[in-house]
Amino acid sequence: MSKILVSGLINWETTLLVEGFPIEYCPVRYPFFGIGGTVSGVGYNNARALRVLGDEVNFLSLIGVDPLGDVVRKALEREGIAQDFVLSGLEKTPQSVILFEKSGRRQIHVDLKDIQEKDYPEEPFEVAADGCSILALCNINFSRKLLQKAKKRFLVATDVHVLSDLADPYNRDFLEAADILFMSDEKIPGSPEAWLERILDTFGTSVAVIGLGAKGALLAVRETGFIGRFPARITRPVLNTIGAGDALFSSFIHFYSQSRDPQEALENALFFASWKVGASGGAEGFLSENQLLALRLKGQSSCDTMQTGFPPH
Repeated sequence: MSKILVSGLINWETTLLVEGFPIEYCPVRYPFFGIGGTVSGVGYNNARALRVLGDEVNFLSLIGVDPLGDVVRKALEREGIAQDFVLSGLEKTPQSVILFEKSGRRQIHVDLKDIQEKDYPEEPFEVAADGCSILALCNINFSRKLLQKAKKRFLVATDVHVLSDLADPYNRDFLEAADILFMSDEKIPGSPEAWLERILDTFGTSVAVIGLGAKGALLAVRETGFIGRFPARITRPVLNTIGAGDALFSSFIHFYSQSRDPQEALENALFFASWKVGASGGAEGFLSENQLLALRLKGQSSCDTMQTGFPPH
């Protein structure tokens, strides 16, 4: 078990199953059992995944003083995530609405309220960081001022999600601070391999990963010069791909914090993310470490995996 700090967004997430994209106009629809609601958000997804995997997590976030803030705190208590560093610094808790179809394609709408105008205070951050092996600082504004303090003493990991320009002003601070850097391939110009080479040359990043969706992931390791692709794993049918990148990121951090072996960590993370996308919510579908390792060891097909009895959490 590792002690890991996560700083990131927590919000109320509403999911809606649709017949397909684009959505044809209709004044009323009745998607029976197609609407779900849960606590989610990038920071919460990562924190909960790490807790299910067995880590001690210090979770930093900002929520509202509204009824949804109370719902969030109950969820944190239920999942065993300490609330000490989740501060009620907003008037309204952020929310998201996610439309998804059965193929796994999704469209995300996020209302951050005024969270991007807030900073996380340094004193509780320093208390939370003490003794942690990795600081996972998600690319939300309230994490920004924590980056330099973190970089001086800790291993910093971040996921910038969609990136198309290395000079991107919003993500530049996170790119410069990250020892471990994750992103999606959705808007990368050119080949992912060339993009990772540019990242390592520009920022001196130690480990960088690009999620390639159904094609798996690409890993680059600065110390050894390794750049290679890892295939996606199929462990059960895809229901919703929301949170797949968060699952890949958090599970990689979990295993990397133990072994410092990026290739082994990514192999495990691909199995973890594959099982996760069989659930509908961003913070659902996580395996414990023992369940994950058993799943990988058996090397089961999707049909066999459906009969393992693993709970969807």
